[in-house]
Amino acid sequence: MVSLSSESDSITVVKQAVGKAAARRVKSGAIVGLGTGSTTAFAIQYLGEFLRSGALTNIRGIPTSYQAAALARRYGIPLTTLDDVDRIDIAIDGADAVDPQKNLIKGGGAAHTQEKVVDSLADLFIVVVDRSKLVDHLGVVPVPVEVLPFAVTPTMRAIQKLGGKPEIRMATSNKDGPVITDQGNMVLDVKFDRIDDPGELNRTLNTIPGVVDSGLFVGAAQVVLVGEMQQGEPVVWEM
Repeated sequence: MVSLSSESDSITVVKQAVGKAAARRVKSGAIVGLGTGSTTAFAIQYLGEFLRSGALTNIRGIPTSYQAAALARRYGIPLTTLDDVDRIDIAIDGADAVDPQKNLIKGGGAAHTQEKVVDSLADLFIVVVDRSKLVDHLGVVPVPVEVLPFAVTPTMRAIQKLGGKPEIRMATSNKDGPVITDQGNMVLDVKFDRIDDPGELNRTLNTIPGVVDSGLFVGAAQVVLVGEMQQGEPVVWEM
């Protein structure tokens, strides 16, 4: 029987392996979109290590959140902004769910709006996940929807008419009140029984007044790197 601690250790090892595999795809001189989340954090760590060792040179990162920016600074990755570049060569980001068509649900870290901007601008968008994030269809996990605070109640009513079950995401640990995004907005986690047409649902959600963006990423990911344990060793494969 596998203990909880060993399961946790295995997940960490898998995330490290996937993050490293993604970081290895970055070339010197690249502008890199830096996603948010536990797996992407390892990619950022390895990018910093590759810079220090000289395996990579002259890369600049565009972070998708305060968290990603702080990690990049910690590991010595120079940062830039969308105002100062004319391209993003590659973006590395995680996902909460990935369907067989590489459509995604993102936003577990409440950064999906900035992530969608950066990821959609990249010439190559690489998604890094462990195998547990692969699903037969979207709807297994809730869809995060970023909403202007003063429009939360009417937005929830509109989403309910679409068949969704929205809940305001509340802060955990030692914080009280709702989660607030880097843009100062709130997040609704919306449960749908099954999402057969994620593109249509994304368009519909984004037309509701008060919605900033949904966590549905449709047709955005070119590469999905998946990590899992096989015979006690981490293995990374491309979906």
